[in-house]
Amino acid sequence: MRGYRAGTGSPRARTPWRRVAVVVMAGALLGCAAPPPSVDLPGWTGEHLLTPPGLGWQTLPMPGKRWAPYEVATVAGEPALRVKADRSVSILRQRFDPPLAAPGMLTFRWRADHLPLEGDLADVARTDSPVGVVLAFDGDRRNWPARAHRLSELTRLVTGEELPYATLAYVWSEQHPVGTVISNPRTDRIRKLVVDSGRTHLGQWREHRRDVQADFRRAFGEAPGPLRGVAFMTDTDNTQSRLTAWYGGLSLSPAVD
Repeated sequence: MRGYRAGTGSPRARTPWRRVAVVVMAGALLGCAAPPPSVDLPGWTGEHLLTPPGLGWQTLPMPGKRWAPYEVATVAGEPALRVKADRSVSILRQRFDPPLAAPGMLTFRWRADHLPLEGDLADVARTDSPVGVVLAFDGDRRNWPARAHRLSELTRLVTGEELPYATLAYVWSEQHPVGTVISNPRTDRIRKLVVDSGRTHLGQWREHRRDVQADFRRAFGEAPGPLRGVAFMTDTDNTQSRLTAWYGGLSLSPAVD
């Protein structure tokens, strides 16, 4: 089996249309038709880059949101990416053009020193996570309800990014149990799966190996389509929180026929 590897504002916008667009942009983050230049991360070695290559790691500042940069760091002798979040949204993404076949297994490592203050992934006003790994998929949009089409078009007009067919995000929640699936309050085309919960493991490296096919079926009730991209996302803007997060190695393995 062949594998492909990767290394590792204000609480609310002022107007309803901008608020909706910024919220769903987190799910549209992997669909930009004209990607920005690749990020230069000194010390980020070739073994941490995707194979086959995507379009390079790219940052994605979100309209009206503070940005905290990704920095190369060494933690306990291991290379990692560090984000010092400060009431900010930090996204680092890798797109695939053409899309990859839907992966079978996903392995990643992350670490967080704190959780967002009073965060709640089910509340649109407090939906922050200290760490996140986001996968965006293609699919048959003819099955979408009219509302999803309108929201995707609005997002494209405001941000230049259309909404992927489906977005699955692995997250850390303070109060939701591991295994909980949470739909984005703005669109059910973005769903989050809790893989770490509570404060017990703060300050520790957490390694997760996930069956993407099973997780997607659990979240969306169908098999996943081709993979458009993958991203790291640290989000603390809604709760106005400050924390530090780290990302280690990440790997994707094709599904076994």
